[in-house]
Amino acid sequence: MSHTLGIRQAQKQKTRQAFLDAALALLEEQSLSSLGLREVTRAVGVAPTAFYRHFRSTADLGVALVDEALGSLHPMVRTTVSTTGDSEERIARAIELIAHHVDAYPAHVRFIARERHGGVQPVRAAIREQLARFAEEVKAELAKDSEAASWNDDDLLMLAHLYVDQMLITASLFLEALEAPAEERERVTQLAARQLRLISIGRNHWLD
Repeated sequence: MSHTLGIRQAQKQKTRQAFLDAALALLEEQSLSSLGLREVTRAVGVAPTAFYRHFRSTADLGVALVDEALGSLHPMVRTTVSTTGDSEERIARAIELIAHHVDAYPAHVRFIARERHGGVQPVRAAIREQLARFAEEVKAELAKDSEAASWNDDDLLMLAHLYVDQMLITASLFLEALEAPAEERERVTQLAARQLRLISIGRNHWLD
């Protein structure tokens, strides 16, 4: 009996993932607010009623896509602001990690970039919640730096949000340059490095 339940659970998970994959592919060309339930089920090859065994609505599907796109990134985001190495090493490491992620998961990055300010409120809220978690985690990493000893919590959190926002900006720039010549990607890399240096300069002199 347990073996049968295991097979059923695996099949259910497989179908759920098929809905996520199909929706993500369809969202390459449109926003979530315009995505129809029947459009998704047609792409998966199941009856519309099957959708409700996995999601309450397309908004619920969108929230699941947010979790898939951002949920696994928490270790990477912490790594981008790790106190290991000097400032230039940290900047280079952060940009490399972001560029690699965009190359590996362009559809997820595009989805977040579009829906962060999109028309589906639960999805906007889910993205906002994930970004707030990122900021708290970045704040915890920043607090490990001896230079942060005199910073108060509010200022550290403000700095953390600056880094998180900059990561999103950098990811969007790399996304736009995904099919561009190597020199355009290099231009994005240099711009991202300059922007992160500017944040670092402000960080170093904030308490002056």
